[in-house]
Amino acid sequence: MNPTVIEVSNVGKTFGLNHHCAVGLKRQFVGILSERWRTHVEKFDALTEVSFSLDRGDSLALLGHNGSGKSTLLQILAGVLKPTTGRVMTRGRIAPIIELGVGFHPDLTGQENIFLNGSLYGLSNAEIRSRYDAIVEFSELGRFIDVPVRTYSSGMYLRLGFSVSAYIEPDILLADEFLTVGDADFVQKCYQRIRQMQQNGMTLILVTHIEEQARQFCRQYLRLDHGRVADRGRFP
Repeated sequence: MNPTVIEVSNVGKTFGLNHHCAVGLKRQFVGILSERWRTHVEKFDALTEVSFSLDRGDSLALLGHNGSGKSTLLQILAGVLKPTTGRVMTRGRIAPIIELGVGFHPDLTGQENIFLNGSLYGLSNAEIRSRYDAIVEFSELGRFIDVPVRTYSSGMYLRLGFSVSAYIEPDILLADEFLTVGDADFVQKCYQRIRQMQQNGMTLILVTHIEEQARQFCRQYLRLDHGRVADRGRFP
């Protein structure tokens, strides 16, 4: 029986939205006299009582309209955000592909960023060196691997980011609309690599608006609507 690697229990996330922030002494003074110009905080519930669990090798598509809470949930799973309520448990190495360029230092070269990211994932220098050639070959960046990443296009960021994530051998891959840029050939190569990692027991959570893509990679789906679970099930 496969072990549970992700368990989300009654997770909620509330943000505070500041309205009419008083900037400068004049506005602060006006705010004292007029309620209209006073700063007030509106609470916004991005997620409310979201629960699910995944075993090793499971795959889940997060579906829903823009602003439904999909990306917020993925950031909580990645440890970028903390839940306001509830509990999240994960087991194993997590590779989040949630925004192009996240985790890269713009003034470092692609090569230097490979070693930086590898160390952040807990790999030793020896382990990174053993995978370095495969990462560079997969990325197809060629001589650009020695160029600062601040000069990279969005497609080049995707190539490097996915290549690093694919070769650190993650137990869990979190992917947020990550194949919306890049040429078709590289996208197909990414698809093949994801399937290979899934065959090796990797757990996948995929945020996508493309139903075909969700069915292609995921056995299960969870649909969010205004931060709440509206539907869940398995693809036929």
